[in-house]
Amino acid sequence: MQAPIPVVVRGASGRMGQAIIRLLGGCSDLRLAAALVREGSPAAGRPITKGGEVIADTALDGSVRAGVMVDFSLATAFDRGLALAVERGLAFVSGTTGLSAGQQAALDEAARTIPVSWSANFSIGVTVLTQLAAQAATLLADWDCEIIEAHHRNKKDAPSGTAIALGEAVAGARGVDLDTVAQQGRDGMSDGPRDPAAIGFAAIRGGDIVGEHTLLFAGTGERVELRHVATDRDVFARGALAAATRIAALPPGRYAFGELIGERGRR
Repeated sequence: MQAPIPVVVRGASGRMGQAIIRLLGGCSDLRLAAALVREGSPAAGRPITKGGEVIADTALDGSVRAGVMVDFSLATAFDRGLALAVERGLAFVSGTTGLSAGQQAALDEAARTIPVSWSANFSIGVTVLTQLAAQAATLLADWDCEIIEAHHRNKKDAPSGTAIALGEAVAGARGVDLDTVAQQGRDGMSDGPRDPAAIGFAAIRGGDIVGEHTLLFAGTGERVELRHVATDRDVFARGALAAATRIAALPPGRYAFGELIGERGRR
Protein backbone atom coordinates (compact mmCIF):
# COMPACT_ATOMS: atom_id res chain seq x y z
CA MET A 1 0.00 0.00 0.00
CA GLN A 2 1.35 3.43 -0.96
CA ALA A 3 2.22 5.74 1.92
CA PRO A 4 -0.04 8.77 2.35
CA ILE A 5 1.13 11.99 0.69
CA PRO A 6 2.27 14.52 3.34
CA VAL A 7 0.41 17.81 3.02
CA VAL A 8 1.26 21.32 4.23
CA VAL A 9 -1.89 23.36 4.88
CA ARG A 10 -1.45 27.12 4.69
CA GLY A 11 -4.14 29.33 6.19
CA ALA A 12 -4.71 26.55 8.69
CA SER A 13 -6.71 28.59 11.21
CA GLY A 14 -9.23 29.89 8.66
CA ARG A 15 -12.60 28.42 7.77
CA MET A 16 -11.31 26.45 4.81
CA GLY A 17 -8.06 25.51 6.50
CA GLN A 18 -9.95 24.04 9.44
CA ALA A 19 -12.28 22.08 7.14
CA ILE A 20 -9.32 20.67 5.20
CA ILE A 21 -7.46 19.65 8.36
CA ARG A 22 -10.56 17.94 9.75
CA LEU A 23 -11.13 15.98 6.53
CA LEU A 24 -7.45 15.08 6.30
CA GLY A 25 -7.94 13.11 9.50
CA GLY A 26 -10.11 10.66 7.57
CA CYS A 27 -7.97 10.41 4.41
CA SER A 28 -6.03 7.26 3.61
CA ASP A 29 -4.01 8.76 0.75
CA LEU A 30 -3.11 12.09 2.39
CA ARG A 31 -1.82 13.11 5.82
CA LEU A 32 -1.20 16.44 7.52
CA ALA A 33 2.53 17.19 7.71
CA ALA A 34 2.42 20.85 8.81
CA ALA A 35 -0.09 23.63 9.44
CA LEU A 36 0.93 27.23 8.73
CA VAL A 37 -0.75 30.38 10.02
CA ARG A 38 0.04 34.09 9.70
CA GLU A 39 2.44 35.96 11.95
CA GLY A 40 0.60 37.07 15.07
CA SER A 41 -2.18 34.51 14.70
CA PRO A 42 -3.66 33.38 18.05
CA ALA A 43 -3.37 29.81 16.72
CA ALA A 44 0.43 29.98 16.36
CA GLY A 45 2.21 27.56 18.68
CA ARG A 46 -1.01 25.74 19.55
CA PRO A 47 -2.32 22.31 18.54
CA ILE A 48 -4.22 22.57 15.26
CA THR A 49 -5.51 18.98 15.17
CA LYS A 50 -8.08 17.50 17.50
CA GLY A 51 -5.59 15.11 19.07
CA GLY A 52 -2.84 17.73 19.22
CA GLU A 53 -0.50 15.83 16.88
CA VAL A 54 0.32 18.92 14.78
CA ILE A 55 1.18 22.37 16.16
CA ALA A 56 0.38 25.46 14.08
CA ASP A 57 3.47 27.41 13.05
CA THR A 58 4.24 30.59 11.13
CA ALA A 59 7.09 29.04 9.15
CA LEU A 60 7.77 25.64 7.61
CA ASP A 61 10.44 23.80 9.55
CA GLY A 62 13.30 22.59 7.41
CA SER A 63 12.91 19.05 8.69
CA VAL A 64 9.33 18.72 7.37
CA ARG A 65 9.04 16.49 4.31
CA ALA A 66 5.95 17.08 2.22
CA GLY A 67 4.61 16.50 -1.27
CA VAL A 68 1.99 19.18 -1.70
CA MET A 69 0.93 22.51 -0.22
CA VAL A 70 -2.77 23.39 0.04
CA ASP A 71 -3.14 27.16 0.36
CA PHE A 72 -6.29 28.96 1.51
CA SER A 73 -4.73 32.14 2.85
CA LEU A 74 -5.27 35.80 1.91
CA ALA A 75 -4.18 37.54 -1.27
CA THR A 76 -1.77 39.64 0.79
CA ALA A 77 -0.05 36.47 2.04
CA PHE A 78 -0.26 34.46 -1.18
CA ASP A 79 3.13 35.42 -2.65
CA ARG A 80 5.01 34.09 0.35
CA GLY A 81 3.22 30.75 0.17
CA LEU A 82 3.81 30.28 -3.54
CA ALA A 83 7.49 31.18 -3.15
CA LEU A 84 7.81 28.63 -0.34
CA ALA A 85 6.23 25.91 -2.49
CA VAL A 86 8.69 26.66 -5.31
CA GLU A 87 11.62 26.74 -2.90
CA ARG A 88 10.70 23.38 -1.36
CA GLY A 89 9.56 21.77 -4.63
CA LEU A 90 6.00 21.19 -3.43
CA ALA A 91 3.00 20.75 -5.68
CA PHE A 92 0.74 23.73 -5.06
CA VAL A 93 -3.06 23.81 -4.77
CA SER A 94 -4.63 27.16 -3.92
CA GLY A 95 -8.12 28.51 -3.46
CA THR A 96 -7.01 31.95 -2.28
CA THR A 97 -9.20 34.56 -3.97
CA GLY A 98 -8.72 38.21 -4.83
CA LEU A 99 -5.45 37.59 -6.66
CA SER A 100 -4.01 40.29 -8.91
CA ALA A 101 -2.95 39.83 -12.53
CA GLY A 102 0.65 39.82 -11.28
CA GLN A 103 -0.09 36.97 -8.88
CA GLN A 104 -1.75 34.98 -11.64
CA ALA A 105 1.37 35.54 -13.73
CA ALA A 106 3.46 34.31 -10.79
CA LEU A 107 1.44 31.09 -10.83
CA ASP A 108 2.29 30.64 -14.51
CA GLU A 109 5.96 31.21 -13.74
CA ALA A 110 5.91 28.75 -10.83
CA ALA A 111 4.31 26.15 -13.10
CA ARG A 112 7.60 25.94 -14.98
CA THR A 113 9.15 24.15 -11.99
CA ILE A 114 6.26 22.69 -9.93
CA PRO A 115 2.72 21.50 -10.67
CA VAL A 116 0.19 24.15 -9.64
CA SER A 117 -3.58 24.41 -9.59
CA TRP A 118 -5.49 27.53 -8.62
CA SER A 119 -9.26 27.73 -8.58
CA ALA A 120 -11.71 30.24 -7.21
CA ASN A 121 -13.95 27.31 -6.32
CA PHE A 122 -13.17 23.63 -5.73
CA SER A 123 -16.79 22.48 -5.98
CA ILE A 124 -17.55 19.93 -8.69
CA GLY A 125 -20.97 21.55 -9.07
CA VAL A 126 -19.45 24.95 -9.76
CA THR A 127 -17.10 23.38 -12.29
CA VAL A 128 -20.15 22.10 -14.16
CA LEU A 129 -21.91 25.47 -13.74
CA THR A 130 -18.96 27.24 -15.35
CA GLN A 131 -19.19 24.96 -18.38
CA LEU A 132 -22.94 25.56 -18.60
CA ALA A 133 -22.32 29.32 -18.35
CA ALA A 134 -20.16 29.25 -21.48
CA GLN A 135 -22.72 27.18 -23.37
CA ALA A 136 -25.60 29.45 -22.37
CA ALA A 137 -23.61 32.57 -23.26
CA THR A 138 -23.11 31.21 -26.77
CA LEU A 139 -26.73 30.15 -27.27
CA LEU A 140 -28.13 33.34 -25.72
CA ALA A 141 -25.58 35.73 -27.19
CA ASP A 142 -27.90 38.76 -27.33
CA TRP A 143 -29.46 38.29 -23.87
CA ASP A 144 -28.48 40.39 -20.88
CA CYS A 145 -26.24 38.58 -18.39
CA GLU A 146 -26.17 39.25 -14.65
CA ILE A 147 -24.26 37.36 -11.94
CA ILE A 148 -25.48 37.48 -8.34
CA GLU A 149 -23.45 35.98 -5.50
CA ALA A 150 -23.99 35.69 -1.75
CA HIS A 151 -21.50 34.83 1.02
CA HIS A 152 -21.07 35.08 4.78
CA ARG A 153 -20.51 38.38 6.54
CA ASN A 154 -16.75 37.82 6.96
CA LYS A 155 -15.85 37.44 3.29
CA LYS A 156 -13.63 40.35 2.30
CA ASP A 157 -13.46 40.29 -1.51
CA ALA A 158 -16.37 41.15 -3.78
CA PRO A 159 -17.41 40.02 -6.24
CA SER A 160 -16.31 36.54 -5.31
CA GLY A 161 -13.62 34.73 -7.24
CA THR A 162 -16.23 32.25 -8.41
CA ALA A 163 -18.47 35.04 -9.73
CA ILE A 164 -15.52 36.48 -11.65
CA ALA A 165 -14.70 33.03 -13.06
CA LEU A 166 -18.31 32.69 -14.24
CA GLY A 167 -18.07 36.14 -15.81
CA GLU A 168 -14.87 35.14 -17.57
CA ALA A 169 -16.58 32.03 -18.94
CA VAL A 170 -19.41 34.16 -20.35
CA ALA A 171 -17.06 36.81 -21.73
CA GLY A 172 -14.81 34.19 -23.29
CA ALA A 173 -17.74 32.49 -25.01
CA ARG A 174 -18.82 35.87 -26.41
CA GLY A 175 -15.32 36.80 -27.52
CA VAL A 176 -14.91 39.85 -25.30
CA ASP A 177 -12.61 40.85 -22.44
CA LEU A 178 -14.38 40.75 -19.08
CA ASP A 179 -12.61 43.88 -17.80
CA THR A 180 -14.13 45.93 -20.62
CA VAL A 181 -17.73 44.76 -20.11
CA ALA A 182 -17.97 44.10 -16.35
CA GLN A 183 -20.37 46.33 -14.42
CA GLN A 184 -19.97 45.90 -10.68
CA GLY A 185 -22.87 47.24 -8.66
CA ARG A 186 -25.33 49.98 -9.50
CA ASP A 187 -26.27 53.08 -7.55
CA GLY A 188 -28.23 56.20 -8.35
CA MET A 189 -29.45 57.32 -11.77
CA SER A 190 -27.88 55.91 -14.92
CA ASP A 191 -27.25 57.93 -18.07
CA GLY A 192 -29.32 55.59 -20.19
CA PRO A 193 -30.47 51.99 -20.67
CA ARG A 194 -28.38 49.03 -19.73
CA ASP A 195 -25.40 48.40 -22.01
CA PRO A 196 -26.39 45.21 -23.88
CA ALA A 197 -22.76 44.03 -23.84
CA ALA A 198 -22.38 44.43 -20.06
CA ILE A 199 -21.95 41.53 -17.66
CA GLY A 200 -23.35 42.73 -14.36
CA PHE A 201 -22.24 41.68 -10.89
CA ALA A 202 -24.05 42.00 -7.56
CA ALA A 203 -22.67 40.85 -4.20
CA ILE A 204 -24.58 40.02 -1.03
CA ARG A 205 -22.89 39.59 2.36
CA GLY A 206 -24.63 38.35 5.48
CA GLY A 207 -24.91 35.72 8.17
CA ASP A 208 -23.18 32.42 7.61
CA ILE A 209 -24.02 31.93 3.92
CA VAL A 210 -21.51 29.40 2.60
CA GLY A 211 -21.80 30.37 -1.05
CA GLU A 212 -24.54 30.96 -3.61
CA HIS A 213 -24.09 31.92 -7.26
CA THR A 214 -26.83 32.70 -9.75
CA LEU A 215 -26.18 33.29 -13.43
CA LEU A 216 -29.13 35.12 -14.99
CA PHE A 217 -29.71 35.49 -18.73
CA ALA A 218 -32.59 37.87 -19.40
CA GLY A 219 -34.32 38.18 -22.75
CA THR A 220 -37.59 39.82 -23.71
CA GLY A 221 -40.47 38.07 -22.01
CA GLU A 222 -38.33 35.26 -20.60
CA ARG A 223 -35.17 34.51 -18.66
CA VAL A 224 -32.92 31.58 -17.87
CA GLU A 225 -31.30 31.15 -14.45
CA LEU A 226 -28.45 28.80 -13.60
CA ARG A 227 -27.79 28.48 -9.87
CA HIS A 228 -25.43 26.72 -7.51
CA VAL A 229 -25.91 26.66 -3.75
CA ALA A 230 -23.30 25.32 -1.34
CA THR A 231 -24.72 24.42 2.07
CA ASP A 232 -21.57 22.90 3.51
CA ARG A 233 -18.01 24.24 3.23
CA ASP A 234 -16.77 20.65 3.14
CA VAL A 235 -17.62 20.44 -0.58
CA PHE A 236 -14.76 22.87 -1.29
CA ALA A 237 -12.39 21.11 1.10
CA ARG A 238 -13.10 17.72 -0.47
CA GLY A 239 -12.47 19.14 -3.93
CA ALA A 240 -9.18 20.72 -2.87
CA LEU A 241 -8.00 17.45 -1.32
CA ALA A 242 -8.99 15.53 -4.46
CA ALA A 243 -6.91 18.02 -6.46
CA ALA A 244 -3.99 17.60 -4.02
CA THR A 245 -4.08 13.81 -4.38
CA ARG A 246 -3.92 13.98 -8.16
CA ILE A 247 -1.51 16.86 -8.67
CA ALA A 248 1.18 15.42 -6.39
CA ALA A 249 2.04 12.83 -9.04
CA LEU A 250 2.01 15.20 -12.03
CA PRO A 251 4.92 16.97 -13.76
CA PRO A 252 5.36 20.76 -13.57
CA GLY A 253 2.57 22.71 -15.22
CA ARG A 254 -0.56 24.66 -14.48
CA TYR A 255 -3.66 22.48 -14.17
CA ALA A 256 -7.29 23.54 -14.09
CA PHE A 257 -9.37 21.96 -11.35
CA GLY A 258 -11.68 20.45 -13.97
CA GLU A 259 -8.73 18.62 -15.48
CA LEU A 260 -7.65 17.19 -12.15
CA ILE A 261 -11.08 15.67 -11.54
CA GLY A 262 -11.30 14.19 -15.02
CA GLU A 263 -12.29 17.06 -17.30
CA ARG A 264 -10.04 18.54 -19.98
CA GLY A 265 -8.76 22.06 -19.52
CA ARG A 266 -5.05 22.49 -18.87
CA ARG A 267 -4.02 26.12 -18.94
